[in-house]
Amino acid sequence: MTHAYDKFFLPMVMKNLGFAVDFAVNACGVTADSFYDFFIASKVAKAIEEGSPVFVCGCSGTELALSVFEKVGFELMQETEKTFDRFDRSPEYWAGWILAYYQWETNLSFSKIRKYVSFSQIVNMYNPLHEAPQEKFLDIMNKIIKEKNLTKPTNLHNLRKASGLTQKELSQLAGVNLRTLQQYEIGSKDINKASGKTINSLALALHCNFYDVMELVLP
Repeated sequence: MTHAYDKFFLPMVMKNLGFAVDFAVNACGVTADSFYDFFIASKVAKAIEEGSPVFVCGCSGTELALSVFEKVGFELMQETEKTFDRFDRSPEYWAGWILAYYQWETNLSFSKIRKYVSFSQIVNMYNPLHEAPQEKFLDIMNKIIKEKNLTKPTNLHNLRKASGLTQKELSQLAGVNLRTLQQYEIGSKDINKASGKTINSLALALHCNFYDVMELVLP
């Protein structure tokens, strides 16, 4: 899978988004869901998805939050930034931190993730998941998205079923990691952002066109 920015920068993005949410909620009095909506509407979320150096490695968490507020026209009380000082990690911080991880791992847009799971739901996962491995959160989010996607199977799912192959058999034929294949099939990873080699391998194994495997939106 092709990522917009190198994994080297992921811990920084996770920390900054965590602190941005913490600052917005606990210093500025904005609800977690409202800040997430601001984050998407401001297009700062899209800039991170696209690997913008400004938001991936060129600003702090507070600066990220302030940029979001500025772009959506939200006015803060004076001195808010100076009065906020936190050394512990709140549930809101963890939610922003783990959300950045999930977005990078799956390549789903923040807005698409929001379609399935609200930010307040992620905050409510703090106990007990904040002490669990990050992969545990990944699995739970994938399960939620899979359950909500049951009424609309992906093209990959339909093609595999039509071919009579199991997920394991297709994984072996195409040379694609089984877990990755499962995530593409349920839509928790965006197959449109997979490498051309991966999509071509799946198409060859399924005896179909390259574009049949993708999730293209026709005009």
